[in-house]
Amino acid sequence: MTEVVPRFADLRAEFDAYVGAIRYATMVTVDARNRPRTRVLIPVWEDVDGEPLGWLATYRTPVKAAHLARNPHTSFSYWAPGNNSVAIEAEARWDNALPTKEHVWELYRRTSPRGAGYHLGNFWTAPSDPRLHVLRLTPWRVQVIRGADLRSRIWRGDPDRDSGTG
Repeated sequence: MTEVVPRFADLRAEFDAYVGAIRYATMVTVDARNRPRTRVLIPVWEDVDGEPLGWLATYRTPVKAAHLARNPHTSFSYWAPGNNSVAIEAEARWDNALPTKEHVWELYRRTSPRGAGYHLGNFWTAPSDPRLHVLRLTPWRVQVIRGADLRSRIWRGDPDRDSGTG
């Protein structure tokens, strides 16, 4: 059974529980020939004005940068044995302003949601490290599936809203 919920808050507790427990997400981008490419990463998430907003601390690899320059739409998939899962469709934009990097560093440090994240100091020296890049992830669709009975709940954002990232 699938239910479309009007507010992200209607599925946020389950979203936070699954993302926090699973931690690792498969990120999908597409190349110039529309072929998918996946990689396993750990984004962090927060609620901003009642809507989900994600952040990904990452290296700006040539492949990832080229894919997102051509098509900023991406998908993140979380899955665990037992079939609890979360699927997030989002627009990804680079945001390397120092205040953003400091905010994201803190989200990873405290783990957001609880259980997700890690110490970014394992890969970068500080938020000002030029090798640290941040992707702002603005979801337009989030689906949470409970494995026990395959109950599915979907939140959709406003498809016409500006992600605020230019």
